[in-house]
Amino acid sequence: MKHTLVARVQDQPGVLNRVASLFRRRNFNIDSLTVGHSEQSDFSRMTIVVDTARAPARLVEESLRKLIPVAEVTDVTNMPTVDRDLALIRVRCEPGARSEVTQLAEIFRGRIVDVASDSVIVEITGDEGKVDGLVELLKARGILEMVRTGKVAMVRGTASAQGAIEPQVATQ
Repeated sequence: MKHTLVARVQDQPGVLNRVASLFRRRNFNIDSLTVGHSEQSDFSRMTIVVDTARAPARLVEESLRKLIPVAEVTDVTNMPTVDRDLALIRVRCEPGARSEVTQLAEIFRGRIVDVASDSVIVEITGDEGKVDGLVELLKARGILEMVRTGKVAMVRGTASAQGAIEPQVATQ
């Protein structure tokens, strides 16, 4: 089974390497790992999708918590979340077929972001299934290149995966 963990980590050099090394040492398989800035300037947010077939999610979570630069870890697998994946897909496309590829992308709420003489780049954002669906349909046209971000996730509603840290508002 795959579990989605959200970690708040100190924004400093080497943190990604330490987290990835932990997974390597413990023989945990990372399915997806995304890192980006968070709402707090000193912290980044990692969304890690890990295959827990060989190790329980609880063990993975506890191991992450032990790392010094990791401030918090939450398993959001069974929480209501909004999750997204971004893909850029370069598809073989002659000028006469561009409208067909454009329509196909629009069905999935994707869009064409670059056009060349023999190809187009399609951008799509959505849950993993939606992105997979468009990729499957574009395979018949000839995918020349593809890159995906991996899953990013946020707990729905007012709850926070990171313990509801409220921003400070200056009062006078």
